[in-house]
Amino acid sequence: MSQSQFAVARPAESILATNKLIRNTYTLLSMTLLFSAFTAGLSMYLNFPYMGPLVTLGGYFGLLFLTSHLRNSAWGLLSVFALTGFMGLTLGPMINMYVHMYANGTELVMLALGGTGAIFLGLSGYALTTRKDFSFMGGFIIVGILIAFLAGIGALIFSIPALSLAVSAMFVLLMSGFLLYQTSQMVHGGETNYIMATVGLYITIYNLFTSLLHLLGAFAGED
Repeated sequence: MSQSQFAVARPAESILATNKLIRNTYTLLSMTLLFSAFTAGLSMYLNFPYMGPLVTLGGYFGLLFLTSHLRNSAWGLLSVFALTGFMGLTLGPMINMYVHMYANGTELVMLALGGTGAIFLGLSGYALTTRKDFSFMGGFIIVGILIAFLAGIGALIFSIPALSLAVSAMFVLLMSGFLLYQTSQMVHGGETNYIMATVGLYITIYNLFTSLLHLLGAFAGED
């Protein structure tokens, strides 16, 4: 093959690889979201107790490390379902709490779910159709998430409701930015593993939902 033929073929191969990555990612993401919804419903039905931040974070980071380690093997698929299933189990007690704490708890959950879906579809659709490169946002988002995470720990330790709400608002903005960044990475070749791309998008959706639910409960919850 001549150099000119190779130059033409290479972009075509790259486009095919990108399209395959996006297709596999969204297929796996849909399956993991359904599985996560199932485990969340199961934990609600069985009235599982709240696991606490230490168990939740320990399980999350442990399964995240395992998934990252196995991302290039078939075992990575089992690991990503273990991760998303576990995160679904942590959602059940949280949703139960809002449903029973507020008179309009069911409506709050549905609003948070609808808001999460609208943000995800809108931003990911924008990044996919415009194909803009949002890689410049990576450093800002990582620093922002670290600051928000530390602030969240401080709000939990010192019981500061206003700081906790501010952290939730920060996470809505940060996860919206991360959604643009993650989708852009898939489009432009910064992320080539569909398992890790799925994990990134799933965690974005999880944090968007829980942060929106917290904000809605604080500002629109009816006792």
